[in-house]
Amino acid sequence: METSSISAKDVNFYYGDFQALRNVSLEMERNTVTALIGPSGCGKSTFLRLLNRMNDLIPGARLEGKVTVDGEDIYGKNVQVVELRKKVGMVFQKPNPFPKSIFENVAYGLRVNGVRDRETIRSRVEESLRGAALWEEVKDKLKRSAFELSGGQQQRLCIARALAVQPSILLMDEPASALDPVSTSKVEDLIYELKKNYTIVIVTHNMQQAARVSDRTAFFYLGKLVEYDRTEKIFTHPSEEATQNYVTGRFG
Repeated sequence: METSSISAKDVNFYYGDFQALRNVSLEMERNTVTALIGPSGCGKSTFLRLLNRMNDLIPGARLEGKVTVDGEDIYGKNVQVVELRKKVGMVFQKPNPFPKSIFENVAYGLRVNGVRDRETIRSRVEESLRGAALWEEVKDKLKRSAFELSGGQQQRLCIARALAVQPSILLMDEPASALDPVSTSKVEDLIYELKKNYTIVIVTHNMQQAARVSDRTAFFYLGKLVEYDRTEKIFTHPSEEATQNYVTGRFG
């Protein structure tokens, strides 16, 4: 399965009169994990949501500039948003399983996309649960409600649900912020494994997490991309004083 590269060029983004992003340009390579960091309200989640057009749902939202996936302008006239969101999966901050069985949570996207063959669905569900490092824990209770799982398991189920439709990009909006340390560690291990097959972009408030899981880190402040570089450089000798202050906890 081909992973994808992502590019943003001269992106300005507005919610009505409020400018949330200012002249943001960055390139994300395939099979890498990019962490977006910065204080609350700095634009990092807005930027993440541009990558699968989640902001389209907000009245008065408007984009200037260009966002491409594998060279294709995802805001182009001929782009089918449903197809884009198949390619660009999303995992949210709080686990949000559907009120269905564990099996049906993962099968849901396949059924919505017209997959009817039972054997195909069964094998894809297993493959996705294995991909989310959850299969061994749930294989004997696939018919049970997803709500019976722990918070950490629910989040990995949501990751499995995103993987089932075979995206090439996975967006994660603070995927571990609602989890305990053990579950967080499992999700971080999983992110490290998943980058072999996916391009991953993660928003996180947790500096240690960004340092542990990402290859490159983008620091946003007041809607601007202050610095974007290899994670190791951002955390050990950043070029900008503002980045230094943020990663060492002097502000934010």
